[in-house]
Amino acid sequence: MIEIAAAAVGACIGIAGASASGFSRRTSESRDAVIRLTMAVESIAGKLEELHQDMKSDRKEIYSKLSRHDHRLTILENRDS
Repeated sequence: MIEIAAAAVGACIGIAGASASGFSRRTSESRDAVIRLTMAVESIAGKLEELHQDMKSDRKEIYSKLSRHDHRLTILENRDS
């Protein structure tokens, strides 16, 4: 009878150890996944910031050209009048 109880206790300890090992591995995998996702989000944020800066400079250049052309058209219209 004692052997059966010892075997049951041993099996329970083995199962608990395996469960703890699996939990530790899943925790590690989850941590790695969070780190990878965080790095990806930071990379995307940097690229969006670059895109935003490019768009601002393009917009500034376009409005500058439009202003020059508007001024030239105004001069031409005044000549014709």
